Amino acid sequence: MAHFAKVENGVVTQVIVAEQDFIDGLADADSWVQTSYNTHGGVHYTQQEDGTQIPSADQTKALRKNYAGIGFKYDSDRDAFMPPRPFASWNLVEATCLWEAPIAMPELTQEHMDAGSYYIWDEDAYQADNTQGWILVGGAV
Repeated sequence: MAHFAKVENGVVTQVIVAEQDFIDGLADADSWVQTSYNTHGGVHYTQQEDGTQIPSADQTKALRKNYAGIGFKYDSDRDAFMPPRPFASWNLVEATCLWEAPIAMPELTQEHMDAGSYYIWDEDAYQADNTQGWILVGGAV
């Protein structure tokens, strides 16, 4: 069994688990593209007994950069699945086919973590001042 994404007009509309023979027998077989469940950012991962994931020893299983999801785009030139762009200002990282903010997220201090604070992206703040964008929210500090 393998995972397959149905791609219509470059967009994933469905993801299923099936045998290759089943896909080959479909009238629209050419619209189904295999995807790798444990692949993210071009790396295939293996889940450990404690639930953590580590890169697999066999990276030939890392198909098409990312596991496909409904709404993802499939770029046949890159042979890669890409999640939807989260914000207009974010840039595609070619090596991973993932989106990255135009400025790095600040590091949380221990005080922030203890308070339950975290950063979110504010596109309006970035558009007003392209040195800003990450907003600290959550617990009080």
